[in-house]
Amino acid sequence: MTDTLNIAGKSYQSRLLVGTGKYKDFTETRAAIDASGAEIVTVAIRRTNIGQNAGEPSLLDFLPPEEFTYLPNTAGCYTADDAVRTLRLARELLDGHKLVKLEVLGDPKTLYPNMIETLQAAETLVKDGFDVMVYCSDDPIIAKRLEEIGCVAVMPLASLIGSGMGILNPWNLQIIIENAKVPVLVDAGVGTASDAAIAMELGCDGVLMNTAIAAARDPIRMAGAMKKAIEAGRDAYLAGRMPKKLYSAAPSSPTTGMIE
Repeated sequence: MTDTLNIAGKSYQSRLLVGTGKYKDFTETRAAIDASGAEIVTVAIRRTNIGQNAGEPSLLDFLPPEEFTYLPNTAGCYTADDAVRTLRLARELLDGHKLVKLEVLGDPKTLYPNMIETLQAAETLVKDGFDVMVYCSDDPIIAKRLEEIGCVAVMPLASLIGSGMGILNPWNLQIIIENAKVPVLVDAGVGTASDAAIAMELGCDGVLMNTAIAAARDPIRMAGAMKKAIEAGRDAYLAGRMPKKLYSAAPSSPTTGMIE
């Protein structure tokens, strides 16, 4: 396959990135990741043990770093300083790992991003040598600024984290995609497979999700459904959909040479 997702100089076959939280145990986490086909997995450093809690089960034992690309994230951080400190800890725990996901939240109820703090943290992390994938609002101006700072991917929300509301503003996403020179991935708000397919049909380079899989009645089956949705949406985008024609009916079969 030549249609790969390219981030920070590395290519990936899968355009689905999956979180590792909210599963009943690490065994279910592994099964869901396998079913999803994801190669990049994101982990909340403040909530998941990857070695910082000695003697406790570690995610590293179930998802070995030699099999998956880890994407440490700053879930639960509300200031730039906290986010930077968290990712520096992740770099130590993962032997100098540079690829990270930055998110700085502004409100504990909605988990909407604080873009002022996010911009500040992004500048610090890029200068510190990190490859920053950044969760952001669906504001095209903010997304462009994050790209200019040096972030390797921008990740606008489709809707609020964990809401499952799907893509509420496809027009803003399209503006971001059209103007970006780095990958654009939808992050947050996906609820089901059709949401993921729509994101890919719009031209997104990928989708990151966690709750949509982990909170499903059957997480393993949903992970498989999301894999198919991402692939179908990408193929539809590359194929180019037919134009919409309001009140312009056209028969599917030829109208010439008909039998009289």
